[in-house]
Amino acid sequence: MALNIRSTDECELDLVSLGECMIRLSPEGHGRIEFAKKMEVYVGGGEFNVAYALARLGLRTGWVGGLVDNPVSMIALNHARGVGMDVEHVVTMPYDGVGRKARMGLNFTEVGVGPRAAVTLYDRGHSATANMQPGDVDWKKLFSDRGVRWLHTGGIFTCLSESTRLVAAEALKAAHEAGTIVSYDLNFRSKLWSSEEAIATTKPLMKYIDCLIGNEEDFQKVLGYEVEGADVDGGGELPIEKYKDMVRQVVKDYPNIKIVGTTLREVINATENNWSAILYDAEKDVFYHGPNFERLILEDRVGGGDGFASGFSYAFLAGKTAEEAVNWGTCHGAMLMTTRGDTSEITLKELQHVVGGGGARIVR
Repeated sequence: MALNIRSTDECELDLVSLGECMIRLSPEGHGRIEFAKKMEVYVGGGEFNVAYALARLGLRTGWVGGLVDNPVSMIALNHARGVGMDVEHVVTMPYDGVGRKARMGLNFTEVGVGPRAAVTLYDRGHSATANMQPGDVDWKKLFSDRGVRWLHTGGIFTCLSESTRLVAAEALKAAHEAGTIVSYDLNFRSKLWSSEEAIATTKPLMKYIDCLIGNEEDFQKVLGYEVEGADVDGGGELPIEKYKDMVRQVVKDYPNIKIVGTTLREVINATENNWSAILYDAEKDVFYHGPNFERLILEDRVGGGDGFASGFSYAFLAGKTAEEAVNWGTCHGAMLMTTRGDTSEITLKELQHVVGGGGARIVR
């Protein structure tokens, strides 16, 4: 096993995620935002989604992020509590009635269909999570006293503000010192920071990370590595062998990295994608490929990457191999995109069925 994961007996929680949770508002069906008469309400956020999914799969998980004390934040809090997520270390801030200092982040998302792509519009400025400060969370109590086997966070949290960059560094260092496995999803967001800022912020964090997640654009824009022949802006096909060369170079530069994963998505149209993933086991110097889901029918593509991250982290926490982990991650990501909303509605039994090669015949 490439990862030295703490035992369940010495830890209260299997996984904790650090990141922003937002309220998502979507038109019904495949409707347009500008013509919407009603909006469906969902909860989600890149890091939050991972902890939520693992709670659905039966693990003991928690979430750390920022909220304000108003009913909109309670939507997110109730969603987390509904699957048993630990929210003891959530940072709650006073609401000033307007949201000048802190508010709940929102996003407006259209679910695409056919040639019309999915669209997400953010309304997350001055959010409570972006206002988190170093010292807000007692990391020693969380990682050392209570005990956590795995921390998941990533670039979406880190890029929110100058202060969240400091909080991320504080959390990763504390987790690493406590022997907690750290996974980090690079998740570059050009609307939130520049590549130069991302590289300067992320490189010092690399020494604390055990599992790294990202596609070719993420590695280029967040760490400064390029995949020869890859068109990160044009969305062309990923040259897999060149990508593997790049991953090996990253691990050579940062030998503490044990696992590197990336999803492989080919967009046929907004409703159909070819979907798979690969996982690199640095200890064995082996790349494992997940199953190929050709022309996967999508209900909602949002959260597929988080589904991959949660699937493979579940597998490792359950004592499975890297080869098994990429299968769990790929299948979970595929299944998550068959339902509406950001967070997983998949059960462990359903996931086991698909990982085992089960078909989609009706269940009676």
